Amino acid sequence: MRLKLLSPGEMSADQKQIYDEAVAGKRGSAPPPMMAWLNSPGMAKHATRLGEFVRYDTIFPAKLSEIAILVTARHWASHYEWYAHKRLALKGGLDPKVIDDIRDRRTPAFDDPKAKMIYDLAKSLHEGHGVAKGLYDEAVKVLGERGVVEVIGLCGYYTMVSMTLNTFEFPLPDGEVSELA
Repeated sequence: MRLKLLSPGEMSADQKQIYDEAVAGKRGSAPPPMMAWLNSPGMAKHATRLGEFVRYDTIFPAKLSEIAILVTARHWASHYEWYAHKRLALKGGLDPKVIDDIRDRRTPAFDDPKAKMIYDLAKSLHEGHGVAKGLYDEAVKVLGERGVVEVIGLCGYYTMVSMTLNTFEFPLPDGEVSELA
């Protein structure tokens, strides 16, 4: 870990307020990247609120949101993010074969057109740095404009999370081994 994370007793009033807001929120705890972001309290406040929205309040159930998050974690080889969201994807009902395919950089087989579209959008955003017209038009048909915007939000937010976790070298919990090469 490259950064000393503050305990609540070491935090400034601004940092402590943001920390307390996160603990009182839907997560029930302070997410690991937020602990790094607290070095910039304003950023931590807004990023944590955005994270809570994209994690819990998009139009997608967890099973679908986690596809975009896992594609993002895999793209960035974010070991901690993969560890955390694989568990959440399984809990949300995502097929373990889909998770394994994303991990191994194989295109999963989907029986849900929304799941396939979220995967295709996330892959295009990360690998193609955008979305071609045909994919965009199909995405709007399948997910709606709000859905397209929210997939972009998921990929963008979890890119920032992955960059934070990777840059500051957040370790996996004791006894855990990364699945990502």
